[in-house]
Amino acid sequence: MSMKKILVVGSGGREHALAWSLRQSPMVNEIFVAPGNPGTGAIATNWEDVSANDIDGLLARAIEAKIDLTVVGPESPLVEGLADRFRAAGLSVFGASARGARLEGSKVFAKEFMARHRIPTASFAVCEDAAAAHREVDRHTAPIVLKADGLAAGKGVTVAMSREEAHRAVEDAMERRIFGAAGGRLVVEEYMAGEEASLFVISDGERHLPFVAAQDHKRIFDGDRGPNTGGMGAYAPASIIDRLLLARINEEIVAPTLAGMAGEGHPYVGLLYIGLMISPSGPRVVEYNCRFGDPEVQTLLPLLNNDLAELLSTAAAGQLANVPLRWKSGSAVTVVMASPGYPGGYDTGFPITGIDKAEREGALVFHAGTALRDGQLVTAGGRVLNVTAAGPTLGLAIEKAYRAVGHIHFKGAQYRRDIGHRALGSAGE
Repeated sequence: MSMKKILVVGSGGREHALAWSLRQSPMVNEIFVAPGNPGTGAIATNWEDVSANDIDGLLARAIEAKIDLTVVGPESPLVEGLADRFRAAGLSVFGASARGARLEGSKVFAKEFMARHRIPTASFAVCEDAAAAHREVDRHTAPIVLKADGLAAGKGVTVAMSREEAHRAVEDAMERRIFGAAGGRLVVEEYMAGEEASLFVISDGERHLPFVAAQDHKRIFDGDRGPNTGGMGAYAPASIIDRLLLARINEEIVAPTLAGMAGEGHPYVGLLYIGLMISPSGPRVVEYNCRFGDPEVQTLLPLLNNDLAELLSTAAAGQLANVPLRWKSGSAVTVVMASPGYPGGYDTGFPITGIDKAEREGALVFHAGTALRDGQLVTAGGRVLNVTAAGPTLGLAIEKAYRAVGHIHFKGAQYRRDIGHRALGSAGE
């Protein structure tokens, strides 16, 4: 398949990792990232003047530049219909349609979809106003899970450990509107006990290929304490999902999800991310995302032995070959370095040093929230850097990643020191 120019849409660590992996393909001559960041700017051409949500601007620039394949990183442009617009213009794009992206864009749609297709998940109630949500909370015993319906940058989920905390979450979402319009409806659902894992599936609308599983660490502090974030680190492969369990997940969750989307007239083309709870009764869906997970993809791509550009281009063309994905031996881990105060309010503009030393240690450093000011790299977001390392064992990968983290400095940097602890505890490494 002839392909020379790829456009990656987005500006975070996920997009830096995608550009890094795509750059290794012999099929690819040029990579553009819109708007990109200083990390992508070192390996690709940034279109800094075009935002990821400027669908008109992206389409015009992609046509002008004769882009052969567009890979969409974040969820918002997909929910807003970027893939549909590009396909209507005759451009190849790897990303879900707006109808497919509703699996992430609306928690209500996703839960009702799972109910229609008998896909295992937590029992739930949809609440259209605060009074209904407060009544629903009173019907539950803690812990109680509350989810804002719309997109909330990964922060719209509350696992309330008491009814009082759940009532506060209802007030925050539906009365104070801290998530904006996303909190106009709430899903209140049962708490699922077990261990979480993340599974990526590449789909061309008919065929699909699963990645090995990864495990994310959502909460800000060690020991899974504190508020949820966009993700503070990940490791892969997650040993909790073995081949037998993966086959069961495919039969009970992946295949029915993709068949359900196709049966409802919206074949799913792109990356389907399935957040799973591995419970005593079996695998159940926590959530769907319509794009590569962040920071899981930063952990998985360094282990992938296939040509990513070939995989994504054939999926976009509806021609995904039934060839299994190949993986390097060993494990990989990503540690997220975040701004002080994240996931709450935080200051930016602090100088960053030591990335070159970390990279000399053999780590990959993906930029998530950085900027260049007068030639100095500074912090520019909540999650600032993703420090990734691979090794023959998970324990050695973790040691390598934290050695690299130790070389990197910016004011108030915070990061978890226990990424991968669940697997290390069970493996005894």
